[in-house]
Amino acid sequence: MTGLETLVRLHDLDLLRQELNARSSARAPAAVPIGADVLAVQRARARLTATLERRWLTVYERAHARYGRGLAAVRGRVCQGCFITLPTSALPGPESPKVCESCGRVLCWR
Repeated sequence: MTGLETLVRLHDLDLLRQELNARSSARAPAAVPIGADVLAVQRARARLTATLERRWLTVYERAHARYGRGLAAVRGRVCQGCFITLPTSALPGPESPKVCESCGRVLCWR
């Protein structure tokens, strides 16, 4: 699994964790054991972060803390996080993930 794929999975787990926390604060019915789901997501997140390079985890965590989302999709060379047109040097390649120079989010070129 590449660094970007790991970051996408980490982002999905963070969104799921936010949704579960919102649902638990909205007083879901007692028949739904949300606490167990949150713990399972936290364990999966811990396993995933152990496989990720520290520098990419730091970049992702910083953007996630600032904006609530650590990844940003790219459409037509435009970062969908801050809507800035990216330079051609930011085009995707076989090397490591890219970061938006404007907002600092990890770019997802899918």
